[in-house]
Order: sequence, then C-alpha cells, then structure tokens
Amino acid sequence: MTMTALSASRVVGGNDKIRIGMIGLGGRGSGTAGHFAKIEGVEIAYLCDADQVAIDRAKARFPDAKTTQDMRRLLDDKDIDVVVVSTGNHWHVLASIWACQAGKDVYVEKPISHNIWEGRKLVEAARKYDRIVQGGTQQRSDALQDEIKAYLDGGDLGAMKYVRCNRYGMRESIGAKRSTPLVPPTSVDYNLWLGPAADEPIYRENLHYDWHWVWNTGNGELGNWGPHILDDLRNVVFRDKVALPKRVLAAGGRLAWNDAGETPNTHFVYMDTGVVPVIVDVHNLPRGKGQKAGDNYKRRRTGAFLVIECENGYYAGGRGGGAAYMEGESKPVKRFKGDAGELHAANFIAAVRSRKKEELNAEIEQIHYSSAWCHLGNISYQLAEKKFDRQEAEEQIKGYQPWTDVIDDFYAHLEANEIDPKTEDIKLGAMLEIDPARETFIGESATPDALKLLRRDYREGFVVPEQV
Repeated sequence: MTMTALSASRVVGGNDKIRIGMIGLGGRGSGTAGHFAKIEGVEIAYLCDADQVAIDRAKARFPDAKTTQDMRRLLDDKDIDVVVVSTGNHWHVLASIWACQAGKDVYVEKPISHNIWEGRKLVEAARKYDRIVQGGTQQRSDALQDEIKAYLDGGDLGAMKYVRCNRYGMRESIGAKRSTPLVPPTSVDYNLWLGPAADEPIYRENLHYDWHWVWNTGNGELGNWGPHILDDLRNVVFRDKVALPKRVLAAGGRLAWNDAGETPNTHFVYMDTGVVPVIVDVHNLPRGKGQKAGDNYKRRRTGAFLVIECENGYYAGGRGGGAAYMEGESKPVKRFKGDAGELHAANFIAAVRSRKKEELNAEIEQIHYSSAWCHLGNISYQLAEKKFDRQEAEEQIKGYQPWTDVIDDFYAHLEANEIDPKTEDIKLGAMLEIDPARETFIGESATPDALKLLRRDYREGFVVPEQV
C-alpha cells in the first residue's frame, strides 16, 4: 500500500473535508463514529465490519457511506483520508499499520495493541509514513488532568508516596464452556473477523464482545480498562517521563464463575517504576455475594480509579472528576471537574489538518507505553506456575505495606463473596524485570516463555511485519 494522491494533498489542504473510514462498528465504534460525525468538515464516508449485521445497522445511520466487510477495500479507496480502528484488540495494530502504509491518518482505540512488540511496530509505522496517529484514551483531552498536575505541583499534599489504580466494575459470567465449538453467525466473514489471531475453536456462546476474556483475541479487564487508568497515571503522576516500569508482579484468578473465559476477573499487580511505586487492583465481582454494586476502595466510596497517596493527604478521582483531601479530613480541600475528554476526536482532527503530531493529546507512542503496562501485568499472571500462597506473595515484595494492603483487600473481597480461596485457581505470577529502553525482559525473568509473550504468532496473510 502506498500513499494516495488525496491523502498526500491533506498535508497542505487543511480546509478540505476530511473523509473517515470506520473499521469496526460495534458499541465502541458506533460511539466513536458519532463523535466524529459532529465535527464540522468531517464525513463518515466508509463503513467496515466483518459482520454484515453491524454494517447494516451503521448504514441506517450513515446512509451515504460506502460499505465493505474487508478493510483492504476501504484502505485502497483514494477518497478516504482517515481511518478509525475500533475492532477487536487482536486487529488494532495490523489494521493501523495497513492504514499508515496506505497514506491514511489513524485513530485507534485502546489498548492500541494486543502485545508489546506489535505496539512498537505501530509506532515505527507512524514515524516511517509520517502519519498522524492518535490513541483512544479520551481523558487525555480533558483539561482536568492539567489541573490535577498543577495542584500536585503546588505542594499542599506533599511528596507522593505511592499510587493505587483501581477498577471495580461488575460483570457477569459469560456462560459455561460449550461442549462443541461455536459456529460463527452466517453474517460474519470469520476469516476477516479472526485476522491476525490463531484459528482456535471457540467454546463460549457469544462471538462478539466476549472475545475480551480469551487471550487469543483479548487482554482481559486489565487490557480493557487498564489503558485508561494507567494512562491517567503516566500522564498525571509521571508526566510521561516513565515509559515502562522496571519490575512487575501480578496475582489473581478467574474466580467463582467457572465459565468459558480465560482472563482473570480478579487481578492485582505491583509495579516498581523507580520513582513512585504503583499498585493496580482490578476485579469484576460484586461488593458482596448477592449484591448489585461494585466494590469500594477505602479512600473513596465510588469512582476511585486513581488514588495518589501523598505525605499530607491524597487525591482520588475517576473519569471526569476527582477531589483532594488532607489526611484525616473527610471533606475535600479541592474538587476537580472535567468532561472525560469530549474533545478528543476534535483534537485528532485538528492535528490531521495541521500535520503536527505534537498537537495530539494522545500521540501513539505514549499510548503504546500505557497499553504496554497492561500487557506486562497480564504476562506476569500468564507465567504463573503454582497456586497463590499468601506468605510467599508477601515475601516477593517484603515489607512494602501497600502490597500487603492489596493482598488483605483481596482476601476481604473473597470473604465478602463467600469464596473459599482453597477451592479456587488463584495464581501468583512471575516477577518480571524489564529493560524499558529495549522493551524486553532481562535477568532471570528473560525466560523463553516470558519473551514469547511479548509478541504472538500471526496467521498467514495477516502478519504484522518485522519491517513496517
């Protein structure tokens, strides 16, 4: 694929209409299409999904748009200037690289990659083809984040001690594992749906969305919500100066459901950044057995995605809002209100017109890093070789109270859900040592099994290239 004449003209034609091709038309893709359609001078001109049902639904909304199940036809269209990738995670990088090679600018949803190696390949493609590529972490376009940074810099809360990143969103079981493989709906071109992923039998009931909870196509809840929360962390706390953590250790399991999913529904991670330690805690079970509410974190009744613990107090916040508290006080000393990044799509379009990637609020390299933090937590979990032992887990990060706290929280959560830890497959992952500059493992953690999980094998015809 080469740069089209029209795409090349966009480098200097900042006032022309921008024609967008949507790849992936599920819930996320449909929502993102709506955001772009509201921007003046933008047209949703092409609709693509491997499922004809999704195309037909979107066509009713954008009747003048062309349609195809094969994204390669969209990418060959010289009239398309921008591609929005809202497919399953396993397609994000290859679709985006193909778009860069075809001379299109790209907006790609989070996580921007299915694994760390291919995420770097997308960054390389953006640079080689001089494309404007934005990650879909919308909160980067919320002025709230700069306000929080300024407040932290003011010093009222004192020095940061550690950060707790939480996601307590309830989900349900995806159903028992089927006895026979799922036959994809006739409306789906399964070869195109599968793309780069391995052609493995599917034993869940639903083809769509529940792909999140299978390693072949998804990255679990840590890869689903984690890119938002850890991108907040990297932007607000580290100001993008910490690319990757130096050490990572994860634990957890897929508890209680006994279903067709593979990824953990309870997952907690220690991340040593060399600056401020980070604890990540993600789980999908309710506050207690039979309850219809997600869990709480002790610092905040709800919405405490990002909790920055400081010498004199703490900040706790979620998407679109937060508050700062002095230690021992129940009322906040300052509240923050945002919009959760409503102008993220507009920020991307403005950069497409100016041709200045530095104007992007979520330029692809930074969002590659934020996605990679999630992949590291998943890799540690996937490398677990034995059942979780509380004493052994505490010894791994000996004497570090926040790690002990998250283990205490884990056991309290099990008790509240009436789960006997002795009967569940709870895993303690491998301690990973990371070379952030080379984006690989070092020391004793650089085992063949660990290094293999930095990338994947690709199906013929859908290979992410070594040289983009």
